[in-house]
Formats: sequence, structure tokens, C-alpha cells
Amino acid sequence: MKKIEGSPKNLKQLLQNTKYSIHYYQREYMWQRKHIEELIDDLTTEFLESYKEGDERQDVQDYGAYFMGSIVLAGRENAIIDGQQRFSTLTLLLIYLNNRIKNMGKSYRLIEEMIYSESYGKESFNIDVDDRQDCMRAIFHNEPYDITDANESVKNLYGRFNDIKEIFPEDSITDDMLLHFCDWLANKVFFIEIVATTEQDAHKVFVTMNDRGLSLTSTEMLKGYLLSEIKNDKKREELNNIWKDKILQLRKDNDDGDETFIKAWLRSQYAESIRESKAGAVNKDFDIIGGPFHKWVRDERSKIGLNTSEDFELFIKKFDKYSDVYLKIKRAEKTFFKNTQYVYYNAKVDFTLQSQVLLAPICYDDDWNTVGEKMNLTARFIDLYILSRFTYHKRLGYNYIKNYIFRLTKDIRQCSIDELKEKLNEYYIGLSFDPAHALPGLHLTSSTRRYIKHMLARITSFIEEETGVASNYVHYMDTNTKNPFEIEHIISDHYEWFTKEYDNQDEFKYYRNNIGALLLLHKSINASLNDSKYPKKLKKYCSNEGNIYSESLGEQAYKNNPKFIRFMNKHELSFKPYDTFGKDEIMERNDLLVQLVNLVWNPDMFRE
Repeated sequence: MKKIEGSPKNLKQLLQNTKYSIHYYQREYMWQRKHIEELIDDLTTEFLESYKEGDERQDVQDYGAYFMGSIVLAGRENAIIDGQQRFSTLTLLLIYLNNRIKNMGKSYRLIEEMIYSESYGKESFNIDVDDRQDCMRAIFHNEPYDITDANESVKNLYGRFNDIKEIFPEDSITDDMLLHFCDWLANKVFFIEIVATTEQDAHKVFVTMNDRGLSLTSTEMLKGYLLSEIKNDKKREELNNIWKDKILQLRKDNDDGDETFIKAWLRSQYAESIRESKAGAVNKDFDIIGGPFHKWVRDERSKIGLNTSEDFELFIKKFDKYSDVYLKIKRAEKTFFKNTQYVYYNAKVDFTLQSQVLLAPICYDDDWNTVGEKMNLTARFIDLYILSRFTYHKRLGYNYIKNYIFRLTKDIRQCSIDELKEKLNEYYIGLSFDPAHALPGLHLTSSTRRYIKHMLARITSFIEEETGVASNYVHYMDTNTKNPFEIEHIISDHYEWFTKEYDNQDEFKYYRNNIGALLLLHKSINASLNDSKYPKKLKKYCSNEGNIYSESLGEQAYKNNPKFIRFMNKHELSFKPYDTFGKDEIMERNDLLVQLVNLVWNPDMFRE
């Protein structure tokens, strides 16, 4: 190899007015929501450990630093050989912060220069990838972007930016400290920059860093510790084989599946404390387990009950049992089964703490029928919890809910089925959820879009099942098809058509985006109706291109459809056809949705 140089650099030094390329043969941008949650939690926690109320911005220079690892670059093009996942994600975070600063009526040139630079009057992003430009521009200008036909990187970039908007803890990093956080991020987040003269040399460095030497993971360190405490050689070998087999299963579909499981398991069964949400607070069980969990197990062995060789044997047997439960949860999240439907629903809206909560009530000696019933009850509560938050426009990001979810986890830990029902019913009562109060204020926004689509899909599928039609929930939520379902506005976006009914454009938008004025249609139909008035739309809604919920707007649904009529009468639902669709009709439709929500999200299973 020719000359290799390595040096520590902060994010400002790396990104300000500097261009990077990512070659076509590099892997796609692959980060998922859980990675965003972990990164934002790490960064905000590190910042809040130093920040004190009343600090001036110059005080940030004395704050603690955060190390992001290495970035390997090659040649004059600054081609990123290793580090594009973190660099791309940090760029998305910077764009979020920049947009938030603009919303405050301010600007911060440094942050802008870390995102893009200008040459001869032309702006371009500092991470310069041709097929990402349109998506990145939309993200930068906080505009919607159609990812239907996009490649995997673009879909993930757009998804992770929306995750950042939802997850970033605005109540912890408030507007009055936002510039402090930006200063810290730019100046105190460090990489080791490794630069090779040629791309071939850079790849050699990358291979050497990843393939040479012994780099043990937390899982491997935990296994070594546990096995070392088992006295019987035969037992140790037997349990080692069990451990290895389970790790292979956990990693089958996810390289870090083993670590994800162990963190969820330890938090669900053993963690007793969590970091307070304030500056200067120290990490507790929940937070430490999110890092090098093998150290936590060793340090807290007495709390876990690891005192004798037999205790360590039992611990590995518990690892075996709970990993099987976890794998069952993962299967239920990926594939719709009627008996685990709520697990699937929660996964479709990216509720990433689900495994932890579902593992909590499970006891080591539970049979599989008991495991299934506990999973179903707990997933049902999560489903109701999600509904109760988004209908009131409350955030569901990791930092907003982790303390509540941790309290729930502890309260339902190793409960019997009867105890679990009682606890979950108490928690449900504590939500004070009232659909009649929540739904009139529920509107389509960038943060509610995924949940409203989910809600409409659930309701439409419920009506289908009740009227003898196969549920289409899976298809309604599938975005990986050429013609996916999208949210359809019954009222077209033409305020000038409705000036007699709406006093101003804000009132028009308020009603147009209300949940009562929305339904689901295929993308192609949705697009074809963009500039159509209600009578033309109604014909499509009531054709074979609609669905039973859209059809209920027209008269035909109430003719020669005995199953639908029986369903309507059985539940005393206020379905009715509409020749016109305005304010009054929207609010009537909203009242109907309240009735349907009470049916679909009925909490009676906790009281049976």
C-alpha cells in the first residue's frame, strides 16, 4: 500500500464545504428505525450529561465528546469506503435540525454548509449521489416525496428522515438549547478519518479493520462469562451447544439479531431502573443494557440471581426459552396470522419496543398456550396505546415513550394471565382514551400519515371480515407493489371550488385533512382523481376499483347487499350515502368512525 493517513476530526471538519462520493457498487443505505432510535438516544444523552440550564453557547467547548468510530476514504473523489451509513444518517439529522432552526425564524450557516455547498451558483449536497438528489432536496425543503418506484437507499433515506422527525426528543432538546446542541454536534462528535491514496488501498484498510484480530461482541463476551461459571464440564459443553444453535437462529435474518434479543430480554426480565429525563442524569439498568450488556450482567449478577453454578446453568436455559419466544414474536411481526394479528399490526407502524414488552409477562415455565395468550393480550394493549397517542397527535418516538414503556414492562413482569388482564385494564383506564373526543381533532399530517393509513386499513378490513370478504389489511399496508394503496382525500385540493362553504383556506385544509374526509384507494386511482369533483370520485369509490368503506358513500352499498345491511344493523352503525360531501358530511363520517373505532379497538378482552 501507498501512504495511509489517520487523524481525529470532528463533524464540522469532515462535512463543512467538503464533497464525498459513494460508488455504485457500495451497498445500499440500510439503516432501520431502531438504529435511528439508538443513535439519537446516544447523542442526546451525551449532550444532556454536559448541558446545564443557563449555559452560554461558548460553554459548549468544555462539553464531553462523542466518538462515532472510523471513516475510510479513498482518492481525490473522497469516496466513502466505510462509514456511509453513519455519514448519511448524520446528514439527515443535520437537515432535521436545519429545518427546525428555520421554523424558529433563525438560520445557522455552519449547519447548512455541512449539508450542502455552492459552486458557481449551483447547490449540491456534500454527500453527492446522483440517484438520491431529488429525495434529498425534498427532505431539505421539508416536502413530500413519492418513493413508490425509488431504489432501496432512497426509500430508507426518506423513511429514516421521517423517523428522525418523530423520534427526536423536542421536549428534552428544546428550542432554547437547540443551537447549543448543534454546536456540540458539529464540534464534539468525532470520527477517525483514514485516508488512502487509492481506492484499492482503502479497501485493504477496510478488510484489515473488519477481518483481522479478535473483536468479540457483547454476546460472545456474555457467553464466555456465563460458561466460565459452570463447574460441570459436560453441562458446560451441552449449554455451549444450545447457545451456539440459538445464536445462529437469531442471526438468520439479522446480523445483530442476537444482540437485539438479549437487550430486549434483559430489559424485560431484569432491569429495575432507567435514566431520568433531565440534564446530568446518569445511566441506569435500562440504558446500560443498551450498550455493553455483558458488563451489566457481570456487575449485577446478584440482582439477577447468579450466585451458584446452577444459577448460571438456569440462566442459559432461560436464554434458550426466551429466545424461542422472541423468534415467535419476530415471525408474527413479519407474517400476518389471525392468532397473532396485533403483533403484526404493531410492527407495521414500527413500534420497535414491542419485543421487550411482549417478553415481560412470560415466565420460564409457561407452556406455549400460555405464552401465546400473554403475547396476544400484551400486543392488544400496545395496539390501543398506539391509537390513544396518535389520535391526540402525541409522539410515538422512542424518547417520548421509553419511560412509560419501561414502567409497563416492570408492572407486567412475570404476571399470570389473570394478573396481566387486570394490570393491562388498569393501564388502559389510565390512558383516558375517548374516541369521541379524539377523532374530531385527528388530521392528516406528516407525523400522523402512517398511523392514519394503518387506522383506515384496520377499519376497512374489519368491515370486510364482518361482511364475509377476506381481510385486505396486508395489501392495504404493502408499499412494495407497483400500485400500492394510498390515502385519498375525498375533497380535492381546490379551495377556489369551495369558497362559499369555507371561510378561508385554513378552514378548508382543516376539514379536508380530517379523518372523516379520508379513505384508501390504489395509487393509480388516487392520482387519476386528483382534480375531480365529488360526483366523479363517487363513481370510482362505488366501482370495483374501490373498497367496502369507499362504497358506503354511495347508494349502491345499501342495495342487494344483505351482509352489509346486517352488519350495519347489528352494530347500529350510522352508515349512509351522500350525494354531496361538505362540512356536515365530514363530521357525520367522523361520528361513524368513532363507532367503528369502538368496535375495532374494543378493550373488553382485558375484562373477560
